[in-house]
Amino acid sequence: MNLNEKTKKLILQHCKMYPQLQIQDLFKFLYQSSFGCEHMVSSHKEAVESIKHEYRIQNSDPQVVIDPLDGGYSRVHLSYLSRGLSADTLAGLFCLSAKKEAEGKSALIHKLDIVEKLINEKNIPFEINEFTAEKNKWISDGYPALHHSDIYRKTYHPAYRVIANDYISFLPFFSELDMRLAKGDLRVAIDGRSASGKTTLSKILEKIYNCNVFHMDDFFLRPEQRTMERYAQIGGNIDHKRFLAEVLIPLSEGEQINYRKFDCSLMKIAESVKIEPTALTIIEGVYSMHPQFRKFYNYSLFLDILPQIQKERILRRNSMQQAKRFFDEWIPLEDIYLSELKIKEKCNMNISVIED
Repeated sequence: MNLNEKTKKLILQHCKMYPQLQIQDLFKFLYQSSFGCEHMVSSHKEAVESIKHEYRIQNSDPQVVIDPLDGGYSRVHLSYLSRGLSADTLAGLFCLSAKKEAEGKSALIHKLDIVEKLINEKNIPFEINEFTAEKNKWISDGYPALHHSDIYRKTYHPAYRVIANDYISFLPFFSELDMRLAKGDLRVAIDGRSASGKTTLSKILEKIYNCNVFHMDDFFLRPEQRTMERYAQIGGNIDHKRFLAEVLIPLSEGEQINYRKFDCSLMKIAESVKIEPTALTIIEGVYSMHPQFRKFYNYSLFLDILPQIQKERILRRNSMQQAKRFFDEWIPLEDIYLSELKIKEKCNMNISVIED
């Protein structure tokens, strides 16, 4: 499906789902689809308080909890907080989503042209003269952000935040973290296939939760440890003893962590880094759910990815020489580890990347 067809499909779905929607509400849909929420964010603190207030007074069940916009955004209804997601986390995602859309205006103009065509074809129930008059006024005003119409508010009681689609599939995971963090400290493993987004997710968590993140890549074997016998072991290309001694054991005892990263460019271990414990700790990377490590975690997530998307991502992110090493060396070792030790089945939650 090309982008024009996707836009048409979403506009038609939106009009069908909200039959009382007015032209003003359709403009708001197009505006949010083009610019996201960049105009709405002031500060994290204010975003939290606003979400809490709206959640307290919202008095209706939404037709959908996740309402996709066109472009890279969706509306997340505040009722998601009843699933365990905290207002603080939702506000964090809202603020992270407020990026500047450099092509927002051109995208908006293009979407308006598509709407006009749909009206002319009698596919959505607006009069073309009325639409054109309101569109021209909106253009002359400089395409300002709009509120929902009174009819829309009274009929549908909108209470949502616009969130980038990059975060949507992880909402159940964030909700689980929030519920567990309310009860105490949390140590979480994020395992999964290469290019499935483990490092990207850990960076998001670092921003949202201000947590410590440890990467399994920092514990690859030193050159002198890389023997045939070691590689013959399932998951043997990680320095288990060093990871246990420098990270997991001190972490489990609430002590300061002093660990040394393995520098792949220099092929040696760097100087020791001191880390104070945080309420949430993330261990990310393939091999993080090795049997020797599992007892140290409170929760675990497996990120899966379709083979074709995995291949495309690896080729896009790496030189051909580096990509060949992924395909010929690292992924076969990972596949043995994942299948023989049933890592996906051992994790508490699974999330799959089904599109890029």
